[in-house]
Amino acid sequence: MSNEARNLHWLLSNLVEEVPGVHAVAVVSSDGLLLLSSDPGRTAEASAATAAAQAGPRGSSADLATIVSGVGSLTIGAAKLMDGGGVKQTMIAMEEGSLFVMAISDGSLLGVHATADCDMSVVAYHMALFVGRVGHKLTPELRNELRASVESENAG
Repeated sequence: MSNEARNLHWLLSNLVEEVPGVHAVAVVSSDGLLLLSSDPGRTAEASAATAAAQAGPRGSSADLATIVSGVGSLTIGAAKLMDGGGVKQTMIAMEEGSLFVMAISDGSLLGVHATADCDMSVVAYHMALFVGRVGHKLTPELRNELRASVESENAG
């Protein structure tokens, strides 16, 4: 794995570990494919303690990626119908959790599943920091490497 890919995995892990209330994080390409995930079963760096401490969505990281992609498509469509310009962030508050979706400059999306009582402004701030740090690094070559990494994990 390249330095850039390892750095993105590290930044994603830090987002989950350092922001209170965050359960899971996924980065999805503009075509809906999972590029990065905090799913403990999907990242080699995840420890058993981290896996036991996280209580993310009931499904896999692929499920979170599907949800993020769908929410992103709906909000982009709504913004076009309303002449609202580009969508920067979407937040869904549920009784038992929260979902945040933020656009990354290349059309990719950052999705965060968090607790219902999380501090929304803190989550949004850290998401914006992540997007600012990785947006320019998600080159076509790096996206291909990340996709291949996810595919090899799913095959194994």
